[in-house]
Amino acid sequence: MRVSPTALDGVLLIEPKVFGDERGFFFESFNAREFAEATGIDCRFVQDNHSKSAQNVLRGLHYQVGKPQGKLVRVVQGEVFDVAVDLRKSAKTFGQWAGVRLSAENKKQLWIPEGFAHGFLVLSETAEFLYKTTDYYDPASERCLRWDDPAVGVAWPLPAGGPLLSAKDRLGLDLAACEKFS
Repeated sequence: MRVSPTALDGVLLIEPKVFGDERGFFFESFNAREFAEATGIDCRFVQDNHSKSAQNVLRGLHYQVGKPQGKLVRVVQGEVFDVAVDLRKSAKTFGQWAGVRLSAENKKQLWIPEGFAHGFLVLSETAEFLYKTTDYYDPASERCLRWDDPAVGVAWPLPAGGPLLSAKDRLGLDLAACEKFS
Protein backbone atom coordinates (compact mmCIF):
# COMPACT_ATOMS: atom_id res chain seq x y z
CA MET A 1 0.00 0.00 0.00
CA ARG A 2 1.07 3.56 -0.59
CA VAL A 3 0.43 6.09 2.18
CA SER A 4 0.50 9.84 1.53
CA PRO A 5 0.03 12.67 4.02
CA THR A 6 -2.66 15.29 3.45
CA ALA A 7 -2.61 18.95 4.48
CA LEU A 8 -3.89 17.87 7.93
CA ASP A 9 -1.51 16.23 10.36
CA GLY A 10 -2.65 12.65 10.92
CA VAL A 11 -5.11 12.43 8.00
CA LEU A 12 -3.67 9.98 5.47
CA LEU A 13 -4.51 9.01 1.90
CA ILE A 14 -4.10 5.27 1.41
CA GLU A 15 -3.77 3.60 -1.98
CA PRO A 16 -3.89 -0.20 -1.85
CA LYS A 17 -1.98 -2.44 -4.25
CA VAL A 18 -4.52 -3.55 -6.83
CA PHE A 19 -3.95 -6.67 -8.91
CA GLY A 20 -6.02 -6.76 -12.07
CA ASP A 21 -6.33 -8.38 -15.44
CA GLU A 22 -9.04 -9.05 -18.03
CA ARG A 23 -11.02 -11.03 -15.40
CA GLY A 24 -11.28 -8.17 -12.92
CA PHE A 25 -9.24 -7.16 -9.88
CA PHE A 26 -8.24 -8.12 -6.36
CA PHE A 27 -6.89 -6.10 -3.45
CA GLU A 28 -6.75 -6.30 0.32
CA SER A 29 -9.03 -3.51 1.48
CA PHE A 30 -7.64 -3.84 5.00
CA ASN A 31 -4.80 -5.76 6.61
CA ALA A 32 -4.11 -4.76 10.23
CA ARG A 33 -0.41 -5.67 10.14
CA GLU A 34 0.29 -3.83 6.87
CA PHE A 35 -1.82 -0.83 7.96
CA ALA A 36 0.19 -0.52 11.20
CA GLU A 37 3.54 -0.94 9.40
CA ALA A 38 2.71 1.56 6.65
CA THR A 39 1.07 4.22 8.83
CA GLY A 40 2.59 3.74 12.27
CA ILE A 41 -0.99 3.48 13.57
CA ASP A 42 -1.93 0.43 15.59
CA CYS A 43 -5.68 0.71 16.11
CA ARG A 44 -8.53 -1.66 16.69
CA PHE A 45 -11.63 -1.30 14.55
CA VAL A 46 -14.88 -2.25 16.30
CA GLN A 47 -17.58 -1.35 13.80
CA ASP A 48 -18.07 -1.35 10.01
CA ASN A 49 -20.66 0.96 8.45
CA HIS A 50 -22.12 0.96 4.93
CA SER A 51 -24.25 3.76 3.51
CA LYS A 52 -25.79 4.39 0.11
CA SER A 53 -26.64 7.91 -0.97
CA ALA A 54 -28.04 9.64 -4.03
CA GLN A 55 -26.24 12.26 -6.10
CA ASN A 56 -25.77 15.65 -4.39
CA VAL A 57 -26.36 14.23 -0.90
CA LEU A 58 -23.98 15.84 1.57
CA ARG A 59 -23.49 13.97 4.84
CA GLY A 60 -21.65 15.74 7.64
CA LEU A 61 -19.62 17.16 9.01
CA HIS A 62 -19.96 14.59 11.82
CA TYR A 63 -17.88 13.69 14.87
CA GLN A 64 -18.27 12.26 18.36
CA VAL A 65 -16.98 14.03 21.49
CA GLY A 66 -17.47 11.55 24.36
CA LYS A 67 -16.45 8.53 22.34
CA PRO A 68 -14.36 9.89 19.45
CA GLN A 69 -13.87 7.66 16.44
CA GLY A 70 -10.98 7.15 14.09
CA LYS A 71 -12.35 6.24 10.66
CA LEU A 72 -10.97 4.41 7.64
CA VAL A 73 -13.26 5.33 4.75
CA ARG A 74 -13.66 4.17 1.15
CA VAL A 75 -16.17 4.05 -1.70
CA VAL A 76 -17.22 0.74 -3.30
CA GLN A 77 -19.68 2.16 -5.84
CA GLY A 78 -19.70 5.66 -7.33
CA GLU A 79 -17.67 8.70 -6.31
CA VAL A 80 -17.64 11.17 -3.42
CA PHE A 81 -15.74 14.27 -2.36
CA ASP A 82 -14.59 13.33 1.13
CA VAL A 83 -13.65 15.96 3.73
CA ALA A 84 -11.97 16.04 7.14
CA VAL A 85 -11.84 19.14 9.37
CA ASP A 86 -9.33 19.43 12.21
CA LEU A 87 -11.13 20.15 15.50
CA ARG A 88 -8.06 19.73 17.73
CA LYS A 89 -7.47 23.14 19.36
CA SER A 90 -3.80 22.32 19.99
CA ALA A 91 -3.07 21.41 16.35
CA LYS A 92 -1.33 23.75 13.90
CA THR A 93 -4.08 22.90 11.41
CA PHE A 94 -7.00 23.58 13.78
CA GLY A 95 -10.07 24.68 11.80
CA GLN A 96 -8.53 23.70 8.46
CA TRP A 97 -9.87 21.08 6.06
CA ALA A 98 -8.61 18.56 3.52
CA GLY A 99 -10.67 16.97 0.78
CA VAL A 100 -10.11 14.12 -1.67
CA ARG A 101 -12.11 12.30 -4.30
CA LEU A 102 -12.75 8.71 -3.35
CA SER A 103 -14.29 6.35 -5.86
CA ALA A 104 -14.88 2.72 -6.66
CA GLU A 105 -12.57 3.26 -9.62
CA ASN A 106 -9.57 4.78 -7.80
CA LYS A 107 -10.00 2.54 -4.70
CA LYS A 108 -8.33 5.16 -2.49
CA GLN A 109 -9.06 5.25 1.22
CA LEU A 110 -8.79 8.02 3.78
CA TRP A 111 -7.69 7.57 7.40
CA ILE A 112 -9.30 10.19 9.64
CA PRO A 113 -8.09 10.01 13.25
CA GLU A 114 -9.99 11.01 16.37
CA GLY A 115 -10.36 14.77 16.71
CA PHE A 116 -11.66 15.47 13.22
CA ALA A 117 -15.11 16.15 11.77
CA HIS A 118 -15.89 14.15 8.64
CA GLY A 119 -18.33 14.41 5.75
CA PHE A 120 -18.78 13.69 2.08
CA LEU A 121 -20.67 14.90 -0.99
CA VAL A 122 -21.91 12.33 -3.53
CA LEU A 123 -20.70 13.23 -7.04
CA SER A 124 -22.02 10.22 -8.97
CA GLU A 125 -25.64 9.14 -9.51
CA THR A 126 -25.36 7.08 -6.32
CA ALA A 127 -22.48 6.09 -4.05
CA GLU A 128 -21.92 3.31 -1.57
CA PHE A 129 -19.61 4.36 1.23
CA LEU A 130 -17.90 1.99 3.69
CA TYR A 131 -16.05 2.92 6.84
CA LYS A 132 -14.44 1.23 9.79
CA THR A 133 -14.50 2.96 13.18
CA THR A 134 -12.31 2.67 16.27
CA ASP A 135 -15.23 3.17 18.65
CA TYR A 136 -18.92 2.38 18.56
CA TYR A 137 -21.55 4.85 17.41
CA ASP A 138 -22.86 6.76 20.41
CA PRO A 139 -25.84 9.04 19.65
CA ALA A 140 -25.27 11.06 22.84
CA SER A 141 -21.70 11.88 21.73
CA GLU A 142 -22.56 12.81 18.14
CA ARG A 143 -22.01 16.39 17.02
CA CYS A 144 -22.23 18.18 13.68
CA LEU A 145 -20.05 20.99 12.36
CA ARG A 146 -21.85 23.21 9.86
CA TRP A 147 -20.92 21.95 6.38
CA ASP A 148 -20.77 25.48 4.93
CA ASP A 149 -19.18 27.40 7.82
CA PRO A 150 -17.27 30.29 6.20
CA ALA A 151 -14.66 30.14 8.99
CA VAL A 152 -13.68 26.67 7.72
CA GLY A 153 -14.33 27.39 4.02
CA VAL A 154 -14.59 23.90 2.56
CA ALA A 155 -14.55 24.22 -1.25
CA TRP A 156 -17.24 21.62 -1.92
CA PRO A 157 -17.82 20.88 -5.65
CA LEU A 158 -21.50 21.78 -5.20
CA PRO A 159 -24.28 21.28 -7.73
CA ALA A 160 -26.16 24.36 -8.97
CA GLY A 161 -29.13 23.76 -6.65
CA GLY A 162 -26.96 23.08 -3.60
CA PRO A 163 -26.62 19.84 -1.69
CA LEU A 164 -29.32 17.59 -0.26
CA LEU A 165 -29.03 17.64 3.54
CA SER A 166 -30.66 15.78 6.40
CA ALA A 167 -32.54 17.79 9.02
CA LYS A 168 -29.74 17.00 11.47
CA ASP A 169 -27.03 18.27 9.11
CA ARG A 170 -28.93 21.52 8.50
CA LEU A 171 -28.52 22.21 12.24
CA GLY A 172 -24.72 21.90 12.33
CA LEU A 173 -22.90 24.46 14.47
CA ASP A 174 -20.26 26.94 13.36
CA LEU A 175 -16.64 26.25 14.31
CA ALA A 176 -16.80 29.00 16.95
CA ALA A 177 -19.76 27.35 18.68
CA CYS A 178 -19.10 23.63 18.26
CA GLU A 179 -17.42 21.39 20.82
CA LYS A 180 -13.77 20.80 20.09
CA PHE A 181 -10.93 18.52 21.15
CA SER A 182 -7.90 19.68 23.17
